[in-house]
Amino acid sequence: RGDSLEKTGKILTEFLQFYEDQYGVALFNSMRHEIEGTGLPQAQLLWRKVPLDERIVFSGNLFQYQEDSKKWRNRFSLVPHNYGLVLYDNKVAYERQVPPRAIINSAGYKILTSVDQYLELIGNSLPGTTAKSGSAPILKCPTQFPLILWHPYARHYYFCMMTEAEQDKWQAVLQDCIRHCNNGIPEDSKVEGPAFTDAIRMYRQSKELYGTWEMLCGNEVQILSNLVMEELGPELKAELGPRLKGKPQERQRQWIQISDAVYRIVYEQAKARFEEVLSKVQQVQPAMQAVIRTDMDQIITSKEHLASKIRAFILPKAEVCVRNHVQPYIPSILEALMVPTSQGFTEVRDVFFKEVTDMNLNVINEGGIDKLGEYMEKLSRLAYHPLKMQSCYEKMESLRLDGLQQRFDVSSTSVFKQRAQIHMREVDPRLRPPPHTLSTAFHRPPRPGGPFCSVPCHAIATLKYDYDSSSVRKRFFREALLQISIPFLLKKLAPTCKSELPRFQELIFEDFARFILVENTYEEVVLQTVMKDILQAVKEAAVQRKHNLYRDSMVMHNSDPNLHLLAEGAPIDWGEEYSNSGGGGSPSPSTPEAATLSEKRRRAKQVVSVVQDEEAGLPFEASPESPPPASPDSVTEIQGLLAQGLRPESPPPAGPLLNGAPAGESPQPKAAPEASSPPASPLQHLLPGKAVDLGPPKPSDQETGEQVSSPSSHPALHTTTEDSAGVQTEF
Repeated sequence: RGDSLEKTGKILTEFLQFYEDQYGVALFNSMRHEIEGTGLPQAQLLWRKVPLDERIVFSGNLFQYQEDSKKWRNRFSLVPHNYGLVLYDNKVAYERQVPPRAIINSAGYKILTSVDQYLELIGNSLPGTTAKSGSAPILKCPTQFPLILWHPYARHYYFCMMTEAEQDKWQAVLQDCIRHCNNGIPEDSKVEGPAFTDAIRMYRQSKELYGTWEMLCGNEVQILSNLVMEELGPELKAELGPRLKGKPQERQRQWIQISDAVYRIVYEQAKARFEEVLSKVQQVQPAMQAVIRTDMDQIITSKEHLASKIRAFILPKAEVCVRNHVQPYIPSILEALMVPTSQGFTEVRDVFFKEVTDMNLNVINEGGIDKLGEYMEKLSRLAYHPLKMQSCYEKMESLRLDGLQQRFDVSSTSVFKQRAQIHMREVDPRLRPPPHTLSTAFHRPPRPGGPFCSVPCHAIATLKYDYDSSSVRKRFFREALLQISIPFLLKKLAPTCKSELPRFQELIFEDFARFILVENTYEEVVLQTVMKDILQAVKEAAVQRKHNLYRDSMVMHNSDPNLHLLAEGAPIDWGEEYSNSGGGGSPSPSTPEAATLSEKRRRAKQVVSVVQDEEAGLPFEASPESPPPASPDSVTEIQGLLAQGLRPESPPPAGPLLNGAPAGESPQPKAAPEASSPPASPLQHLLPGKAVDLGPPKPSDQETGEQVSSPSSHPALHTTTEDSAGVQTEF
């Protein structure tokens, strides 16, 4: 214990010095971006959290293995808005507000779905303890459907379910908990967050550890504890491993207990030391801010002078390294990232489209506008539904870098998988059309002889999602390429360049030494050498149809029903304009106002990118016998095309609507496309001179209410559980 405390103290002291140094740099960068009005740069690995308003994400029953009694116990379990798994003795204990058995913060954990996987990891964690064939395992599961939460340092948790369906459901829920808890540093931390992540990177690079780090997950204290254990763990294993006695299973159990006990000690010590240093730097922050505001111009000039000197020294070597070792592989890395990422975002789009279609049909059957608010609320939480989003997240599991991973020394692809999955969840709420648009659509009765007319609303919302997700994906690709290439370049250049950096320190005025660091400036110069190639690669990929990316220069004017593209005029009221002519006619061009508006729209006419698989033909090719119709310049004309495409061949008989289909008529939806080739946007691509053909929406008897409970039919629960700051982590 004494040796562990001493070693922990030494590591923390060294790291916290890096943190104090980086704090001044982060403060200067934050204030500079604020003063110059350029906005902060895109943060890396600092992901946004969106609370669910004290709601329960999921609840149900599962069996947990109690290590003290060596028995399996039934537990009522729920996942509140902060994604800390809470375990109660039973549902009655929860309802009576009895304190829970455990609250598990799952940051850094992995989910294992078989005992064999677990035993393999345990055997690898402590060499020489592999159990002989036929011997009793360390864990016996009463069913064939276990779920094990495994952590390299902290205690493990053992659960089992009665059916495979329950196992799949809980695996999706727990994976969502891990995904959420892993991004514990909020993006709104403009100084402390960047300072901490930069200090982690600088400290590990000082130990010759470059590249992404799989244990950069959780809050600051958890990450700091993982950093200490990364060094302390192997030393403990080498010292204590040979002293463990008993059968292999017993030694494995002893090592797990020792590692967990040490991790708890490290956590408490790291928490105390970090809070002490954080308080210290925050106390001197006002004085540092005063210096920065007074001498901003001089600090910038000094930094630019330092950067020019480092650039003159480093640029020739860096450019050769980029040209020979990075540039040829950027397209391969980008391709490997793009395929699963685009599949995942396409799946999100399909999930959303299905939910909106079901919502439209259910609102018709259940009372129209009165149900709109309820269904819109459910739609707004779609991105946080772990089961409905699981098919989207699974697309990223196919990400492989293969030989590129070894070449660029990428320890794991899990960082990129989780980053992309978080983006999928964050971009999803943008899918919602403005409420006034849907309200207008629902207030407007269906056109005689036509189907429900709100389809254009979510068609436009889906097209907006296409453009928004394209921007998010391109940003993710740039981030990922930087996270792969920069550490590789730094490691390649270190033998010839790093030893020369101290001589540049004399170029920094002593008064500015807290805000300008040679090491950071050196990294910025290295980044600049490869940034041009990365931006060019992503730009070239954006014009290839197979990647479903829009060009940066394109403005999707109809991505907002308010039509901000026509900024020369007032926003258009879709309901009023659409209803004036009974369903989509343009204003009469005989009036001067209409003629002027038509001319303005013609001048502002957009160009929509055709984004589809290269193997498929253009979807709306006109027949050679008939001349193509005029280009749809106005919103009204576009809606008219949409409405025409939605009309059935013959008017349905009058009568009540049953699940969105006319009475006495069996709905005959078009066959759904294969999952491997998801359909294009419902709005498809608005090509000049092409007619739009949209099939009727697929009817559904299912409501779109969230399934937040297990098959035992637990209702959605509201809780008074503490927020994430109040949750006590149990390791």
